[in-house]
Parts: sequence; C-alpha cells; structure tokens
Amino acid sequence: MRPSFTPHTLTFLRALKRNNDREWFRARRDRYDTHVRAPMIRVIERLAEDLPSFAPEIVASPRTSLYRIYRDTRFSDDKRPLKIHVSASFRWRGFAKGEGAGLYLEVHPQWVWMGGGFWAPAMPQLVHIREHISATYPEIDRVARAKPFRSVAGQLAGEKLSRIPRGFRKDDPAAEYLKFRQYLAGREFPPEFATSAGFYPALIATYKAIMPLVRFLNEPLVAQTNRP
Repeated sequence: MRPSFTPHTLTFLRALKRNNDREWFRARRDRYDTHVRAPMIRVIERLAEDLPSFAPEIVASPRTSLYRIYRDTRFSDDKRPLKIHVSASFRWRGFAKGEGAGLYLEVHPQWVWMGGGFWAPAMPQLVHIREHISATYPEIDRVARAKPFRSVAGQLAGEKLSRIPRGFRKDDPAAEYLKFRQYLAGREFPPEFATSAGFYPALIATYKAIMPLVRFLNEPLVAQTNRP
C-alpha cells in the first residue's frame, strides 16, 4: 500500500497547535506516536525503497530523516516548546546535517509542503555554488526551465540579494541566479492532501522533478569534499 497520513494526524496537529504545552503533549504522547510519528516513519521507509531507482545519492532513514517534535528554544524569543508540524529531510549521502542540498517533506495543520533544495547554505558553500553557476551557465537555467521542474515548482524560489554578490561581474549572464541566497523548489497542498491516495505518487513525482536541481547544487560541494 502507498503510505499516507490519516485524519487523526491532522486532528492531533491541530490540537497541538492550540495546546503547545509539554504536559499536554506528554499526556497524549501515545496518540502522537500512533497518528503522527508512525505514518511519517512509514513514508520514510517506503522512500528508502523507492529513492534508489532515481535518487541513489539521497538517504531516507527514520533515524536521520525524521525531525524531533521538540523545538530548540535556547536562542529564540519564541519559547513554545513543540513544533506543530511533522517533517523529514533527506540529505545527500555522506553529507552532515545542514550540508548540501536535499529533499524535504512537511505536514502542517494548514498545509503539506514537499520539495527540496538548499535552505541555509553556509557562506563557503554558497560561494562554491555561485562559482559553479557562473562557470557552467546556462546549465542552471536549463535545470530551472525543464518541463518537469516547472510543472511541479513553477520557478526557482528563495531569498535573493538586490545586487550581484561581490566577486562576480555585473554583466555575468547568470546574474539573476547568482543573487540567490537560498535555492528552493517545491509545491504546497491543503493539509487534507496528506490523507489522500494521491499523496505518495505526488511526493515521488515532486522529488523526481527536483533532483536535477539538488544534483546541480551539490556538484561543487562534492568536488570540494573529494579534493585531496
């Protein structure tokens, strides 16, 4: 069977949004495990079977892919202790958490988001990616204009600078792509979509369409990792 979530998943997440409290959550931890965590683990385990056919570089594992429900509030003004969504990320094999582009899934009380890219590249990584974009242009444009990519994501998204970053010519043909500080692509659905028969096929179609972007972004980072 194709894995999906259930109406109980959304019911719990909506209740959690109203009751973002550790004691409330502890008293209902079994419901979270049954209706939220377990369905996400089934999705991850199915992806571990299916990703090798089109994205063997990506790792899907409950141990490394599933995000914790507890928020890190140490450096945040927002002291709510719990995330009100369930999410998982699928990183490039051999890369540590936060390194490189990957795939992502989030089920929230108000939406489902599936996609990928690079959310927060460190400056050294961002420099390598920008140099790669400039040196290989128009490859990034071909990736972003490919029909499967556009049908799923529409266009490349993410925060952008207002000017060309330092170190690149103002007339660089890749100028608009060099302005990106994040490289994101994906699509959003209503939350109920997570409970539908179309959920998992849409997830696979989304990941297939976005993998060329993930590979392109990781090419210079893999090269740096493998450099003696």
